[in-house]
Amino acid sequence: MRVIAVKTLREYINKFPKVKQAVLSWYEEVESAEWQNPNDLKKHFRNASVISGKRVVFNIHGNSFRLIVDIEYRLKIVFIVWFGTHAEYDRIDANKVSYDKTHKK
Repeated sequence: MRVIAVKTLREYINKFPKVKQAVLSWYEEVESAEWQNPNDLKKHFRNASVISGKRVVFNIHGNSFRLIVDIEYRLKIVFIVWFGTHAEYDRIDANKVSYDKTHKK
C-alpha cells in the first residue's frame, strides 16, 4: 500500500515524540501490506475499527492515540486523514472529519 499525507504523521511525531516508534512500525506494516478489502486489513490489524468501506481507525501506542485513514483498496492507497490523542478523538466525528487540519490548534 502507498501511504499519502505522511506529513501529518511527521508533525505528530514531532509533537508527541513518544509515538515515534509506534507510528513508524504502523507505517512499515502498511507499506508492505496488499489489502484487497477491509477483511484483509482486519486479519492484520484486529484492533482497527472499520468505520465504512474505506474509512478505518487504528489504535496507536497502546490506544493512547488514534489514526484515521481512508483506504482506496483498488488503487492500493492509504490516505492519512487525522491523527491525535484518544481524548482529541473523543471530541470529533470519525465519519465526518476530513483532511483540512481543522482539528489542529
